[in-house]
Amino acid sequence: MSPSAERTLAPSLQDGALKSAISKAARHLMPMLVILYFVAFLDRTNVGFAEAALRMDRGVSDGAFALGAGIFFIGYALFEVPSNLLLKRFGARFWLARIAITWGIVAAAFAFTTNDTMFTTLRFLLGVTEAGLFPGVIMFLAEWFPNKVRVQMFAIFYLAQPFSQMIGAPLSGGLISFGDALGFARGWQVMFFVEGLLAVVAGIASLFFLTNSPAKAKFLDDDEKAALSGAMAIEDRVRTEDGPNGIWRAMANWKVWYFTVIYFALQIAVYGTTFYLPQQVAGLLGKKVGWEVGLISAIPWFVGLFACYFLGKAAHTIARRRNWGSLLYIGTGVFILASGWAGANNQPLLGILFITLAVASFLTVGPITWAYPTSFLTGAAAAAGIGLINSLGNLGGFVAPLMRTSINEAFKTSSGVWGVVSLGVFAFLAALMMYLTKHFRAAKSDDFLEEAATPHH
Repeated sequence: MSPSAERTLAPSLQDGALKSAISKAARHLMPMLVILYFVAFLDRTNVGFAEAALRMDRGVSDGAFALGAGIFFIGYALFEVPSNLLLKRFGARFWLARIAITWGIVAAAFAFTTNDTMFTTLRFLLGVTEAGLFPGVIMFLAEWFPNKVRVQMFAIFYLAQPFSQMIGAPLSGGLISFGDALGFARGWQVMFFVEGLLAVVAGIASLFFLTNSPAKAKFLDDDEKAALSGAMAIEDRVRTEDGPNGIWRAMANWKVWYFTVIYFALQIAVYGTTFYLPQQVAGLLGKKVGWEVGLISAIPWFVGLFACYFLGKAAHTIARRRNWGSLLYIGTGVFILASGWAGANNQPLLGILFITLAVASFLTVGPITWAYPTSFLTGAAAAAGIGLINSLGNLGGFVAPLMRTSINEAFKTSSGVWGVVSLGVFAFLAALMMYLTKHFRAAKSDDFLEEAATPHH
């Protein structure tokens, strides 16, 4: 059956049962998924609030901190594809819960860190236990939501990042201050323990709130199940005909590797900025990391929340995804470079402004980027391909802190400007690669984008 014939048979988003099913699925699934990623992002980045305290209380060196911050992604990369394949076998509901519970236990164990070796070992284990969460959710959403609304759902999922920093930054700073006031433990220990337990609780809750497929959803009536299952079955057939079939073909597919490079460049910008955001803000303000720095650090994420949601919701055509994606990558690079300039020239207000714009740019471009691989990958190929893109792409999170630290040591400045500059360069590479997708043969599932094939007068 031709793509145009499939498109004719596919229910329109104006179809009452399908529209209702998508709305109910979003209400029932998205809050739990956002909570899971909220806690995951909190547990992988809260180490930035404990850097100075770990150095003073446990003697964790700058080199060990940089290695520990990045080695998370080695464990994450090694177990990402296997975790995704196991998710396909056991179902998203059980496997996502398992991931959250085990990483929460490891995250809480950071409270008992004693030296460099224990710190780096726990960071590695945190990556191992969390592996599969993000790509598993991306794959899960691609099986639940049609291409027409998928970027919007990705954008809602991505809201966990600004929420985790907007709420998590003052939470982490507040827990440190609260813990120091208690007297029987250090503040950073209280922060790690409490935030680790949040992941365990979220994992248990996901067993009750997630459903593996539309056909098994108790919150949908029979007509809604049929409409949503039918729409996804048609898109799944198109993706099967269009993309690679099987695990090994997906992992050898050139488009998969192309988007792996783009995602790698994005993650360098994301984690190179995120890991050091509290320190960068503290340096701009001339204050120690604590409650006040935590509140100021939340501002970029608050702005990014709105940019991510509204631009993600509007990016429902091929042209918008490509053009907006390219511009947002350029913006990420420009604003990261500008924040480094502001720090070097003692311009705190401009520094906060440029950091805010950089965060808004890289948050918004993430969901748009994921629209591409999910348009031609499905089944086992999706498990392998999406897992590969995320695992190797996230190695940018390993490279970023080491690169930033080594460059700052080689070119010493009081503001660390050259380490910041190095992060922005990769965003320009991603912008070029995103723009060049205009020369790709479009994925057949893009025919399901409502406005892509509709002429405007």
